Amino acid sequence: MAQQRDYRIDASTLQQAQQVGLASADWHACKIDRKTLKRLMKRENQAPLAHFGLWLLLLIISGSVAFLAWGTLWCIPAFTIYGMLYAASDHRAHELSHGTPFRTGWLNTALYHLTAFMTLHEANFWRWSHARHHTDTLILGSDREIAVPRPPNLAKMLLDLCYIASGWVELKRIFRHAAGHLTKEDMTFVPESERPKVIWTCRIYVTIILGTVGWCLAIGSILPALFIVLPRFYGGPLSQLFNLTQHTALAENVLDHRLNTRTVKMNPIFNFLYMNMNYHVEHHMFPMVPFYHLPRLHDHIKNQCPSPYPSLWAAYREIIPGVLRQRKDPGYFVERHLPEKAKDTPRYPNGSRSTATA
Repeated sequence: MAQQRDYRIDASTLQQAQQVGLASADWHACKIDRKTLKRLMKRENQAPLAHFGLWLLLLIISGSVAFLAWGTLWCIPAFTIYGMLYAASDHRAHELSHGTPFRTGWLNTALYHLTAFMTLHEANFWRWSHARHHTDTLILGSDREIAVPRPPNLAKMLLDLCYIASGWVELKRIFRHAAGHLTKEDMTFVPESERPKVIWTCRIYVTIILGTVGWCLAIGSILPALFIVLPRFYGGPLSQLFNLTQHTALAENVLDHRLNTRTVKMNPIFNFLYMNMNYHVEHHMFPMVPFYHLPRLHDHIKNQCPSPYPSLWAAYREIIPGVLRQRKDPGYFVERHLPEKAKDTPRYPNGSRSTATA
């Protein structure tokens, strides 16, 4: 087994990343007309209401069918669809954590708390965690959301198709925070003023989780848990396949999202489920652009970026060999090639290694 790279997050590792100019640094941004960018950053209510309304309606319909079909084989496809839609809360919580979808603030807040519970990411904690991820994307010693550390743990990756490994970690964190304990790592990015919110929100989560368990025990059936909490696990594979396209096997410690992030073209159904987060280079480079404007943003900057992957399968044709190679060589990464006109921009730092072509 290859030696594990150091992914610790604490005050000392953050300071080391800052000293070498990687943490809280200036990142490359593609050139775009200021007025155009301002227009793309404009929030509205109609588009996100239509999106979230359809998502919630599909959840209600599939859940109702699953409930009525309980005890028959028809409940299997119904719960499959319900679980897939439920687990897609992960992408909605992700976008809502930025506060960008709705012009009306309370809609962002209310739906963020709903979807954060559904995906088992305590809302206040993950807002600060994800802010750090955007500030220092794949920067060792600072970014705690590096999903596939090197060398990759294949068993964990397979378990996480159903959110088993990471879900267990998140449940333990929720119960630990509910007990009032934040780790030293937590305190490197959650401001002191926000910590009571983390604790009290986790206590609400724990109450709902234990209440669901008690409900199951009281009626002698797992049915309540199939609608609350468990869908995040059994419905998770497609959402995890989406998530792994974001950064897996790409370069760490670079200050250019074009080199450590993927944009993948997907079909309309996948675009809906993934909430346009397949335009991930665009999302990271300009995170204040709402999800419904990301395709237009892509059109404005695509000539300055590597070619997008034409499909989910095309992305995995690169990810799978890259992950397998990193098992033996943690220094390896897939190199993304910039367009000829963008070759004068900063690229990989000294000491990075890649023999890939992409």
